[in-house]
Amino acid sequence: MKAALDKTGCISCGICVDVCPEVFQMEDDGLAGVHQAEVPPEVEAGAVEAQESCPTSVITLT
Repeated sequence: MKAALDKTGCISCGICVDVCPEVFQMEDDGLAGVHQAEVPPEVEAGAVEAQESCPTSVITLT
């Protein structure tokens, strides 16, 4: 599974980072970002929860 995040719609709420810090992090620009694009199998459920919890639906998992 791979994670991507469209920063143009990010509102910096940090939910993705709270739910799945193994994949997402807050970056220097104040927006969330993906720091591990290849999602490890043991945190796939957390990545899915982060995607489903994102209020602006900017996270894509493939």
